[in-house]
Amino acid sequence: MIDEAVIREAMDALAAVDPDVAKGRELVGDPEPRIRPHGFETLLRIIVSQQISTYAAAAIMARVEEHMGDRTAESFLALNDEALRNCGLSARKVEYARGIAEAIARRQLDLPSLHVKPDTDVIKELSALKGIGVWSAEIYAMFSLGRTDIFPADDLALQEALKRLKRMRKRPTAVIARKKITKWKPWRSVGALFLWHYYKGAPQ
Repeated sequence: MIDEAVIREAMDALAAVDPDVAKGRELVGDPEPRIRPHGFETLLRIIVSQQISTYAAAAIMARVEEHMGDRTAESFLALNDEALRNCGLSARKVEYARGIAEAIARRQLDLPSLHVKPDTDVIKELSALKGIGVWSAEIYAMFSLGRTDIFPADDLALQEALKRLKRMRKRPTAVIARKKITKWKPWRSVGALFLWHYYKGAPQ
């Protein structure tokens, strides 16, 4: 779990090896934890929130949860498509969510086993699901599994924040971004949290 104590430890380590992080930390402080439950509910939230506003996603998720009962994959599968569409889910999102729920219910996706698998295997297994790309799998690994050394380099906000932090002329590509933060190992997840925090709080 990446809680406040872990973030404080990681930020101390990052600031010690990267003067830009140390300066940025003085400016905006440490990021807040982003802890999400491990399981189907969080994967469903990822599907629901794709390409819509945070407010709209929350409203749709609340309506779905009213019908789900115990919020498990099995209870989701008990809902018919019409009920899900009335909650605000598109046909494509219903398809994706059902596919994930079925994979869990049939034990094709063994959620408990993800805790003991390496980061690369977790991301590969999750991103193989329809509707869950690499970025979503990385976010799940960070926030739901508490993995401390993941960096979602394709995230545009992270790229922009890194550009500002490192005073780069243009926003780095994912490949360049990963090279720039190599010395952040083994705390790259906390480095990502800090960059999102810096993106919102630092002057442009």
